[in-house]
Amino acid sequence: MSIAANPSDGTPIAYDVSGEGPAVLLLHGSALSRAVWRGLGYVKALEGFTVIRLDLRGHGRSGKPHSPAGYRMPLVVEDVIAVLDDARAERCHAVGYSFGARVAFALAARAPERVASLATLGGTYRSQRGEVEKVFFPGYLDALRRGGMAAFADGFQAAGNRLDASTRAAFLANDAEAIAAYFEATEEGEGVPEAVLAQLPMPALLMAGTLDVPRLEQSRRAAEIMPHARFVELPDRTHASTLFPAGPVLEELVPFLRSAVAAR
Repeated sequence: MSIAANPSDGTPIAYDVSGEGPAVLLLHGSALSRAVWRGLGYVKALEGFTVIRLDLRGHGRSGKPHSPAGYRMPLVVEDVIAVLDDARAERCHAVGYSFGARVAFALAARAPERVASLATLGGTYRSQRGEVEKVFFPGYLDALRRGGMAAFADGFQAAGNRLDASTRAAFLANDAEAIAAYFEATEEGEGVPEAVLAQLPMPALLMAGTLDVPRLEQSRRAAEIMPHARFVELPDRTHASTLFPAGPVLEELVPFLRSAVAAR
């Protein structure tokens, strides 16, 4: 494990690097960590690439501010750029799930020269005001504050969401106060304007489950706006089941990444 420091507020960001080849940056979702990518088989499938996995701030082994101000998207994007700089990756193929997808969109908008291609899984470019409880469950923030991560995981599963062992372990490993602050900031954050999406030059693959409302239509819309984007539906998948089983996702993702490398 390596550590990169955010240049603005000093928050330490944990990351690791494996493999050889063009750099692929994997960005996990809310209340998860970089471990989910290995646990679900994504790292193994990316043979021939240098895989950079980081714990987004507030998650895993990265720094955990307890104030919502510590989770503003510009700071998160600075974290990612600090990791790329520390890992000596001039450009990367950015792959993000859920929160990680929003970060990938924001990274592409702020520093398009650092993003060779963009792949989002269950992602959106839009603000998440009023949307978080639809992803998790009504009262999720109160559950976090009163019962910690165990209550959050139990509430998520009780709401009918599939919770595999890797995801549950990632949930429970988090600092509940930091995750609550992160969610508060998420509710207040802005998205990426459509006018900016229309100017993004990199090839993009946008994937979402057919049961993942509203990210299904938002991903489709983003693919219509972006000049070099393709949208792929994942049949019968909810937001929570976007990544697993990994096979159908990787059947689209790996050829896309190899094509993006070849095109350069």
